[in-house]
Amino acid sequence: MKVIAINGSPRANGNTHHAIKLVLEELNNENIDTEIVHIGNQKISGCMGCGKCYRNKDDKCIITDDPVNEWVTKIKEADGIIFGSPVFYAGMNGTMKSFMDRLFYLAGANNLFRHKVGASVVAVRRSGGIPTFNQLNIYLTYSEMIIASSNYWNVIHGTMPGDAEDDSEGQQIMQILGRNMAWLLKSLEGSKIAKPQKTKKVMTNFIR
Repeated sequence: MKVIAINGSPRANGNTHHAIKLVLEELNNENIDTEIVHIGNQKISGCMGCGKCYRNKDDKCIITDDPVNEWVTKIKEADGIIFGSPVFYAGMNGTMKSFMDRLFYLAGANNLFRHKVGASVVAVRRSGGIPTFNQLNIYLTYSEMIIASSNYWNVIHGTMPGDAEDDSEGQQIMQILGRNMAWLLKSLEGSKIAKPQKTKKVMTNFIR
């Protein structure tokens, strides 16, 4: 089994990274392979809403001047995915938003993330952590992912890189999240119960 963690922070080794590492350490303790993909320092174009990924169904975005397609190839093979973001103005940062829009719209064409285990983690200085956490989880629930949880919302606090190490409750939240995610992954792998059949999505727009 393997879990891919997405670090949406511009800082490679900031508090978002620290939160992710705490989760991954618990997964590693359960012999689950892990990898961090740092996307927050890249220039990522926003989704154009062209729908080509849905029509082509080739798991690729037609935008090719950034690494999104390379990341998709890696992410779709994972059993679990962690999405980590810092808080910018009470929401995820712009790079992460562009990435999530592209990734999940593309993934929806072939149900790439259906029944994969997912989790969201957030690093924040003071406030805005819960709105960002909810914003990330919207993508996971839309894609029929199975969400791992902890004993509180998955938010850790800190301003400068390393500050999150002083948030003892935040650190425990991430550790419990990692243990719960490992348990979910192993439970699904060992389950003999057949998964529900895929259902074609009904789309309406409320305009009459």
